[in-house]
Amino acid sequence: MPSPFPMPESITTDRLTLRRWRASDREPFRALNADPRVMEFFPAVLSPEESDAGIARIKRHFDQHGFGLYAAELIETQAFIGFIGLGVPSFEAPFMPAVEIGWRLAYEYWGRGLATEGARAVTRHAFETLKLPSLVSFTSTANLRSRRVMENIGMARDATGDFDHPNLPEGHPLRRHVLYRLSRGGNS
Repeated sequence: MPSPFPMPESITTDRLTLRRWRASDREPFRALNADPRVMEFFPAVLSPEESDAGIARIKRHFDQHGFGLYAAELIETQAFIGFIGLGVPSFEAPFMPAVEIGWRLAYEYWGRGLATEGARAVTRHAFETLKLPSLVSFTSTANLRSRRVMENIGMARDATGDFDHPNLPEGHPLRRHVLYRLSRGGNS
């Protein structure tokens, strides 16, 4: 079923273009997902085939929902640097149904405020264009960098919503996740 949401060609910020994925994104996305620094708070680095399958899932998500994880491109160099966008989580959790805002950037682009800049633009798009009532974001409790981005875009931690990620086995060090929320009118 096609999405009822209008799909912009891109979202731009001062330094970023958030756009649909291109074939040329495949190799830098594979490199990003193979970097242990980038994947520190994920169960493992991804193989090239797993990265390719991720792009295919992202494209299907856009087709189904009219929004998704945009490829992030640095305007100055036109380099693919990762993704920033929206997704509907594919697992069951007490906070579902929900739309998640997320990001993953190549290591060399960390510490420049790019994730925050892009996430703010995606948040505006979610609330002003898509008219979504709220967003969530979540990560492993130890992922302080992502938690800082969540706070920088105005999200508030919902400690009562913290959860054990159902896709990770009991006892896994990354299983416990923190939940952050933001509603269209401000923090939830």
